[in-house]
Amino acid sequence: MTLSKSVVLGSNPSTPAMNKVLLYTSIFIVGFIGVSLWAFWLITHPPKIIIGTTPKTLGLKYEDIELKTEDGLALSAWFIPIPNHKLPTSALILIHGYPAEKANLLPLAKVLSIKYSILLFDMRSFGKSEGGYTTLGKYELLDLEAALDFLESRGYDKIGVFGFSLGGAVGIIKSDDPRIYAVASYAGFSNLRLLGHEAYKNLWVLKYPLVELLAFWNKIFFDYDIDVLSPQNVAAKTRKPIFIIHNKEDEQISFAHAEGLKEALKNNPKAQFYFEEGGAHGLFPDNFDELILEFFIKNLD
Repeated sequence: MTLSKSVVLGSNPSTPAMNKVLLYTSIFIVGFIGVSLWAFWLITHPPKIIIGTTPKTLGLKYEDIELKTEDGLALSAWFIPIPNHKLPTSALILIHGYPAEKANLLPLAKVLSIKYSILLFDMRSFGKSEGGYTTLGKYELLDLEAALDFLESRGYDKIGVFGFSLGGAVGIIKSDDPRIYAVASYAGFSNLRLLGHEAYKNLWVLKYPLVELLAFWNKIFFDYDIDVLSPQNVAAKTRKPIFIIHNKEDEQISFAHAEGLKEALKNNPKAQFYFEEGGAHGLFPDNFDELILEFFIKNLD
């Protein structure tokens, strides 16, 4: 019996189509990884913002100083000593947010300076400080370490830390330092994974692999495990006074971060919370200055 059409053994008419699928899939994966790396670069290389005001603008006497970090960076800083002749033992460090600089906190510094000496500094890569990138938490601990060393060298042994946004997260992560007696965090994030999911929320399911890649790049470039070294993880272990302030309508760092920190601090009897019903990111409540001052008086004096 003969066949009307010959059959070539081993042929597969679907192979060209499969090759195209594999090619396009590979291009998509490589492009996706490339986009995630580009986004990581943008996040860790924020634009420089120089506000231009100094403590002198607000009528405050100050020293323009330079802090040196353990890894060799020079940080721009201002030291505002308390205006009296009594040598105090308590001082405050104020840490700005992302991507601002120390001048952003001068109005708060003016209020707090009636009671405490104040140190403000630009974190690495921000303001007038050296550094080509931010790590969103890990190496910024070295910046805070340099600030603590400076105050210790001036005779201060009880130090409080106030931080806004990224600064608040850094303050909480560093709260295990014995020189830090209390930390106030305003609009700080609880962990970078949640922050990443919120940043990519409009990308639907793609936000999950993007955040995993964000965590991967942090591990590769900074040896930074974003789940271990997170404010929420550290807060669960501390028993020091921690004050969490957050606006419920914060559009940049959602209220879910404050809720996560509150849960982590549930067994800390010294934890305090103040949640404003409205308010955007960085919009201080009307009684904000008094809240912060009262917190530090309670826990430093």
